[in-house]
Amino acid sequence: MPTILGQNQYGKAENRVVKITRDGATHHIKDLNVSVALSGDMDDVHYSGSNANVLPTDTTKNTVFAFAKEYGIESAEQFGIHLARHFVTSQEPIHRARIRIEEYAWERIETSDANSKFIGADEVKHSFVRKGQEVRLTQITYDGEKWEVVSGLKDLVVMNSTNSEFWGYVKDKYTTLQEAYDRILATQVSGRWRFNWTDDEQKMPNWEKSYEQTRKHMLQAFAETYSLSLQQTLYQMGSRIINNRSEIDEVRFSLPNKHHFLVDLEPFGLKNDNEVYFAADRPYGLIEATILRDGCEARIPVDMTNL
Repeated sequence: MPTILGQNQYGKAENRVVKITRDGATHHIKDLNVSVALSGDMDDVHYSGSNANVLPTDTTKNTVFAFAKEYGIESAEQFGIHLARHFVTSQEPIHRARIRIEEYAWERIETSDANSKFIGADEVKHSFVRKGQEVRLTQITYDGEKWEVVSGLKDLVVMNSTNSEFWGYVKDKYTTLQEAYDRILATQVSGRWRFNWTDDEQKMPNWEKSYEQTRKHMLQAFAETYSLSLQQTLYQMGSRIINNRSEIDEVRFSLPNKHHFLVDLEPFGLKNDNEVYFAADRPYGLIEATILRDGCEARIPVDMTNL
């Protein structure tokens, strides 16, 4: 045979499931985009077309929706763990399951006071608006013995309007960029962090609290770092997470530098004292790095965060 089969997987991608939990008149929303990838004893279906070991992708889709009802969605991580365990333990040919989840956050709409001639704010607890900030992410991988949980976020846009410089860099005959001693620093954060919870004997993290605290430490580091480079800021963000969250051993960031250039207003007789900028969407610098707890090994794939 001139060819052999390499790595392979299959599943149902991007299952959009919305779970409404009704606590009396107060409702809660979990809005997920769930992708399932299964691998194992799948040689025959590739070589001969035999589907004897194939669980239909339509079945994996149905499982996602059924589990939302049966188990609820406490967190994206917990939901992914339920799914991964089910596929590996219920189907003998399946040796490994990878569940990727995006979570879209909603918040309640603030309504008018209770004297409103309409329903009244004290009675409206079922109306929401999609948050315009980040998308929460998680990837659950299970092989029947060990777990790997890598969570994170994307599309979180942040800016410091000062306390950022960029100077002292290498210059050659093609360099035109002027050194900056007071600049805007802005980026659209794509980050992943790997948990050190790997088996059922360990105490499972509080996934919701962990996400909230990790996000908080990341943003505080961005705001509190006097930046001489985006690389320095990135490292401080990752270090702050690892130093404050014992359940996380590795953080990887991909940070596009959303450049803001001072506009030349001299032709109009105006002085631009770091007030008016042109926001350029492309091209942009792309800064990426992994920050590790000392003694730990990097396992987050590079291509999980880059563009």
